Amino acid sequence: MKLAEALLLRGDVQKKLASLRERISRNVLLQEGNAPHEDPNALLQEAMMAIAELEALVVTINVANLGNRLPDGRSLTAAIAFRDSLMQRHAVLQAAISATQKEPDRYSVREIKWVAAVDVGILQKQSDELSRQIREINVRIQESNWLIEI
Repeated sequence: MKLAEALLLRGDVQKKLASLRERISRNVLLQEGNAPHEDPNALLQEAMMAIAELEALVVTINVANLGNRLPDGRSLTAAIAFRDSLMQRHAVLQAAISATQKEPDRYSVREIKWVAAVDVGILQKQSDELSRQIREINVRIQESNWLIEI
């Protein structure tokens, strides 16, 4: 199995667990005299098996990420951490840019005027550069994910 396939499977198991949680919640409490639509005990058992499957997948994925390297020599774990860092920086810049876009609420020249305390153009250029870097690292990570056999 390729690492990318394991990642897709992990996503599927996570979605299944979310669905099971919801189904369990809908079936564990009911009015006296009514029967649940699904057996909550069976759902709980299925959820526990899915959690065990997810744990095994996560361990396998983490071992593969730590043991394999990108062409530039970084481990996949380091590349993922770098990508996450880039995404956090991008999110901070986007939040700052968004905060400067306040609709004017002035009705006359005597009312308070809002001005940006940062250069939005510079922040936008930095944000665009981070977006480019995120795309590039994502491409390298995705490429490796489809090449690595686990």
